[in-house]
Amino acid sequence: MKGHDERDFIGYGRRPPRPRWPNDARLAIVIVLNIEEGAEPSIPDGDGATELALTDGIAQEVPTGMRDFVAESLFEYGARVGFWRIVDTMAERSVPLTVNACAQALLRNPDAAEAIKTHGFDLCCHGDRFVRHFLMSEAEERSAIGRAVAGFEQAVGRRPLGWQSRYSPSRHTRALLVEHGGFLYDSDSYADDWPYWVRVGERPHLVIPHSFTNNDNRLATAKLGTANDFFDHLSSAMRVLHEEGRRHPRMMTISLHSRISGQPARFEAVTRFLDFAAKHEAVWFAGRSDIARHWIATHPPGQDQ
Repeated sequence: MKGHDERDFIGYGRRPPRPRWPNDARLAIVIVLNIEEGAEPSIPDGDGATELALTDGIAQEVPTGMRDFVAESLFEYGARVGFWRIVDTMAERSVPLTVNACAQALLRNPDAAEAIKTHGFDLCCHGDRFVRHFLMSEAEERSAIGRAVAGFEQAVGRRPLGWQSRYSPSRHTRALLVEHGGFLYDSDSYADDWPYWVRVGERPHLVIPHSFTNNDNRLATAKLGTANDFFDHLSSAMRVLHEEGRRHPRMMTISLHSRISGQPARFEAVTRFLDFAAKHEAVWFAGRSDIARHWIATHPPGQDQ
């Protein structure tokens, strides 16, 4: 087992694990909804500029200290409309959803927090605010992790079981998560089709990779153009993984954002993919904490996987 900050170009290699997913599923699918709206950097919150990330706003040379009301309102659309479009669909179809939320976003939208609580959605923490942890000092990050967990407990009544940083963790993040305690895993990796263990100090720590590839950020950054493009992208990935799953069952993560896939012009990709996946046998839709619990039970650290 490698240290959490060591690079690993081998992984499982020619000896992939036997996941033993429930009901002999060939493919485990995790759908993640990132909730960042209301936690993003903004001038009213004391930041130096308005956040533009993953919006349909047009980058402008706004003078320092001036608010960008277009970008602000695009974030607001995600919270006011997009969130409900996605969440209601998942609840109606009984699809497990992993809510990857910033604590401040939940605290500012109690109706959304109540819906998450009512539906019992899986909770993963995306930070206290939608900010880059790799720019923080160790002390700043320790404090932010504590505020984030407390914010979840206040907003939803339970703590998150997973963690994912905005873009990248710092070199301290995993050690601070282990120090804080209560996390089953983190998703600050994009390195594999299966969960894997790393060593943090002398302790084993589970990593469940996320995806920047099966991610609607490709729509917001114009790497993909339309809902049809995104559906084709996701369905292609699923066909490959589902076929490979005949021999070595796999995991597929799909990452959505309320302000992106919650827009009507893009939302159809979500429903089309759910219809497509439903036509396949031996598929397990799971929350990421379900994946973590299963892996801890069936592939504990130190055992042959």
